[in-house]
Amino acid sequence: MIERKGSILTVREDIKVFDCTIRDGGLVNNFHFTDEFVKAQYDTCVAAGIDYMEIGKNNSPSIMSEEEFGPWNFCKEEDIRRIVGNNDTNMKIAVMSDIGRTVNEELLPKSESVVDMIRIATYIHQIPAAIELVEEAHKKGYETTINIMAISKSFDDELTEVLETVAKSSVDVIYIADSFGSFYPEQINKLTEKYLTIAQAHGKQIGIHAHNNMQLAYANTIEALTYGTSFLDVTISGLGRGAGNCPMELLIGFLKNPKYKLMPVLKFIEEFIIPLEKELDWGYSIPYMLTGQLNEHPRAAMKARDEKDTNYRDFYRNLLAE
Repeated sequence: MIERKGSILTVREDIKVFDCTIRDGGLVNNFHFTDEFVKAQYDTCVAAGIDYMEIGKNNSPSIMSEEEFGPWNFCKEEDIRRIVGNNDTNMKIAVMSDIGRTVNEELLPKSESVVDMIRIATYIHQIPAAIELVEEAHKKGYETTINIMAISKSFDDELTEVLETVAKSSVDVIYIADSFGSFYPEQINKLTEKYLTIAQAHGKQIGIHAHNNMQLAYANTIEALTYGTSFLDVTISGLGRGAGNCPMELLIGFLKNPKYKLMPVLKFIEEFIIPLEKELDWGYSIPYMLTGQLNEHPRAAMKARDEKDTNYRDFYRNLLAE
């Protein structure tokens, strides 16, 4: 039986608060954030004591269109440095690589980049390619994570085998990713035990990336951290794909480490999130709740939100009929 790590008053030095606002939020507006927004968000994370900031994806322009997607879908070195300079702070910079959308050879050596960590998003069938990229990134000097997506659709034995394979690689952190926002705290508890048991046997840490389809992203993040998860993904005001993510302001209000500061986050919300809410649509809604309850990808809910379709009973019937 998994044991709690500390109490509600404990400061755990292994905890890392990981901001995904620009990367996950970029899925709402195709990464078309202004430099002013990204710079203010970076400054906010530094002032708030956040440990890592994921500034976007490093997808290849040879695979995805630079006309359709903004600069934070590609994270070219000159674009990142335009925001962070040499990043002379205690906060580390991360980018996410989508398997199938990146070119390994385009990854600069760490000595030539201000980026500290490469996060790798992969489905189970892409694991060999993900491990290949992990090894390439480590060889070039980066920290790495592997975020195994859509695990709520995998079989238990299959996930165990995948985790054993991933844990034997050079990866630093293995993520529990609740891609569909479909997990309950009891399930997160069991997943935490499984991931930790395998990861710790190979000297790895684990992280949690939760979506808020059933308004459980915060609860699931706390459940995971309580039992030993170290890397905790958040976004300011939950800004992220579909129903969004665990809100940063909730988590740092819960953590007892005095290095995390709430006031800079509230300032950013006042100045940037409130205006953004008039332009972009994200967060909990009935369609997202229903796809979460049925353990389905939120694409149907995203379409319903885009079309302002409030015929929730028909939406539910259609999901059940699929």
